[in-house]
Amino acid sequence: MPSSKVYDIIIVGGGIVGLATAYKLQTKYPHLTLAVLEKEESLAFHQTGRNSGVIHSGLYYRPGSYRANNCVSGRKQIVAFAKKHNIEHDVCGKIVVATDEEELPRLEKIRENGVKNGLKGIEIIDQKRIKEIEPYIEGIKALWVPEAGIIDFKGVTNKLAELVKKINPESDIITSCEVKTFDKGDVSKIYTNLGTYKSRYLVFCAGLHSDRLARKDKVKLDMRIVGFRGDYFDLTEVGMRKIKNLVYPVPNPEFPFLGVHFTRMTDGTTECGPNAVFTFKREGYRKLDFNFVDTIEALLYEGTWKLFFKHWRFGLAEYKRAFSKRLFLKQLKRMCPSLSMEDIKPGRSGVRAMALGDKGDVIDDFKIEYQDRSIHVLNAPSPAATACLAIGDEVMIMAEKHFGLDSLI
Repeated sequence: MPSSKVYDIIIVGGGIVGLATAYKLQTKYPHLTLAVLEKEESLAFHQTGRNSGVIHSGLYYRPGSYRANNCVSGRKQIVAFAKKHNIEHDVCGKIVVATDEEELPRLEKIRENGVKNGLKGIEIIDQKRIKEIEPYIEGIKALWVPEAGIIDFKGVTNKLAELVKKINPESDIITSCEVKTFDKGDVSKIYTNLGTYKSRYLVFCAGLHSDRLARKDKVKLDMRIVGFRGDYFDLTEVGMRKIKNLVYPVPNPEFPFLGVHFTRMTDGTTECGPNAVFTFKREGYRKLDFNFVDTIEALLYEGTWKLFFKHWRFGLAEYKRAFSKRLFLKQLKRMCPSLSMEDIKPGRSGVRAMALGDKGDVIDDFKIEYQDRSIHVLNAPSPAATACLAIGDEVMIMAEKHFGLDSLI
């Protein structure tokens, strides 16, 4: 339970970005007393623990963007971190497969992006080389990306929490602690279900709820978080023999998703997916989950409807796949024609926090803002998990500028 203790910084959100931020702050400023408040019983419960576990290379992101720069830096940092702390990971590489001639110009564009973002060893490969890497995959050409890989992001998050406590035992990681509201001041008060916590400064890494907490802090927003659920299928034991590592389609740039892909996980299983459908609950992982407030907020926002109208054919196809194993399989068979209904079984799902502008545009770059003794990570889309340590660096730089960290002794 809360005491009269006043923390130097409270971080709201116990996902990988929140813990990476705490770790970066605690490592450079070991004297700081930090608290991480997480509303669930365990860390990494939502987006961190429900993503595909891929170490992204920086292939798809606009060169020079916040997202691209932090992905490249973050990938190097998280691989080094995993090696140092024995976190399950494998830099196994991936292929991005073109299945028809129309996709070849887009494949080349992706390759150019990768080169500009500093990726090493990427190359366009032919059908023979595709078969050497993934014997069951069919494509006319593919892009080989050797620096992509897989990792246990939940394991990373828990290790970051452990290290924060090891550096300063006075810092706290507090779970089952839901922030209701807060009052700002020289000493801010954070009101939670467990009681009131006090802190000199605040950092919000709230993922699916980032916009709501920002509005409570009077941050001027040009976006709103809208949840999109992604459903996965798992390959059965027989199906797993057909995929070795990571296999992606060439994404359509008109749509804000990468398309269904195959991912070998660190536990040895293989997932395929996800699709992308509007969810009626921000933390709704089942197809029929519903929350009245979440739904009304999303549907009263003009950006949601503009996105729907812009991509209604795509959205309709995604919804059909969400309720049809046969249609989901049809999409997978574009790259792996030998897959059958017996090779796949229903798997888990996740929800991505998509930041939408009021014109229905997807805000795809990272967005971090300072607001009167607090910092808000407003938008951290994929590859935020890969880039978490680099994002932590960015938050720390902002905190150094605005919080006067050296004086907090």
